[in-house]
Amino acid sequence: MPNKNFDCVVIGGGPGGYVAAIRGAQLGLKVAVVEANHLGGICLNWGCIPTKALLRSSEIFHLAQNAEVYGIKIKGLEFDLKKIVERSRGISKQLSGGIAHLLKKNEITVFDAYGRLAGKGAITLEKDGQSQGTLHAKHIILATGARARVLSGLEPDGKFIWSYKEAMIPDTMPKKLLVVGSGAIGIEFASFYKTMGAEVTVVEMMENVLPVEDEEISALARTAFEKQGMKIITNAKVTKIDKHTQDVTAHIEIKGKIEKHKFDRVISAVGIVGNTEDLGLEKTKVKLDRGHIVVDSYLKTDEPNVYAIGDVVSPPWLAHKASHEGIICIEKIMGHKDVHPLKVENIPGCTYCHPQVASVGLTESKAKELGYKVKVGRFPFMGNGKAIALGEPEGLVKTIFDEKTGELLGAHMIGAEVTELIQGFVIGKALEATETEFMHTVFPHPTLSEMMHESVLDAYGKAIHF
Repeated sequence: MPNKNFDCVVIGGGPGGYVAAIRGAQLGLKVAVVEANHLGGICLNWGCIPTKALLRSSEIFHLAQNAEVYGIKIKGLEFDLKKIVERSRGISKQLSGGIAHLLKKNEITVFDAYGRLAGKGAITLEKDGQSQGTLHAKHIILATGARARVLSGLEPDGKFIWSYKEAMIPDTMPKKLLVVGSGAIGIEFASFYKTMGAEVTVVEMMENVLPVEDEEISALARTAFEKQGMKIITNAKVTKIDKHTQDVTAHIEIKGKIEKHKFDRVISAVGIVGNTEDLGLEKTKVKLDRGHIVVDSYLKTDEPNVYAIGDVVSPPWLAHKASHEGIICIEKIMGHKDVHPLKVENIPGCTYCHPQVASVGLTESKAKELGYKVKVGRFPFMGNGKAIALGEPEGLVKTIFDEKTGELLGAHMIGAEVTELIQGFVIGKALEATETEFMHTVFPHPTLSEMMHESVLDAYGKAIHF
């Protein structure tokens, strides 16, 4: 058995946990990771990565279906769902193995077990109901992640009602699909299945699809989805599911009235819940808020030398936020003087539907609500040569500036490859750039990134190509 005394033990091997572990090892700590399921966490195994593989397949299928627009003829086009799923799972397996290699390279001990707090500096290990001993550590980081929220009546059954897991490994392509929830997860699945030929209906309780996004971008997204044939129902909720032999009947409440619609399958995508149960927290000073662990700006809990990062703490619940928290947490433990708390307003959000959606910072309505006088710039994809050449002329880049200081308050995009473009504005926000820096930056031509420049120019009445 390996030595069970460590400087730091990380419970959870997802994008927050394994990054924290590697950074700790780089800084000279003796580190262990306790992971009960699979290295890479939900993100790598059942979230971010495999869904992008599925969406890539649907993107290629869409392009092939429309190949004649580009002067290319394809006959007998069809897809193999089994191979699409196998490719997705293979990519996850490859990357999970890569995480194992990185941990081994950094001399990090990995325990394939379930970890539980057991007093000051102690973590008990359990595997298949059998005790695996106790670890001791000066510092403990909880990176246990989250799971899908389950609503009463919408409990996944593996057959008719799917969670994200079942939705990623379908054995058949549903003809009629209901997606409950229009956040990033719901919309990505809706986009994949619609592109692959399913008749898709999305039900959202809020007024807008992608409700955390800028209202203007949300409206454009809805228009694009409906143009593709997707049915969107907002200000509505699913109150009941009746299961039959081959399908289900969904009771959908719209403006106080119940409508009944039949579907082959239902995907429930209504948020997440932190994995805080059975961690031994009840014997500590760790506090919870609505199912998530409460931490300070440096990820400390109220229990001495116990920290928490990632989806098990406050939103936004994103892999890149978890990874950055892991770095902050470890460097603060090591007493680094240049560690800064995470600025939530500088964290980008991306949705990999078609068209893609990406954003950072305040929405226009939120900026005004906070009392800012704003300057807003917009530039449409239709005005960009590269977008037209790509055959992707639908989209918008929107920027929001503080009229008084010129500070970039927010940037919001919809269209081809905006999940890559957004990082330019993220860097600008991190550097506290004003409109002047963006205006004086030379953007390469012909690129989609030129629209970022033009949007800034438009905010100040200087746009050239619009």
